[in-house]
Amino acid sequence: MEEICVKTGLNIRKCREKKGISQEELADKANLHRTYIGLVERGQTNLTLRTLEKISKALGVGVKDLL
Repeated sequence: MEEICVKTGLNIRKCREKKGISQEELADKANLHRTYIGLVERGQTNLTLRTLEKISKALGVGVKDLL
């Protein structure tokens, strides 16, 4: 289970950095806390599908692009 969390987190970080936005900006757009985005990007938390959808919408990409 941890491997998928780490891989998804890295994909989110890469996408966020490619868009040139900070963790704080992503958190604001996704209506999440900035520290939570950090946990997600480091693969230290297990995302729900709803949260993954919020992040994908905030980044302007599909959920499949983050998996």
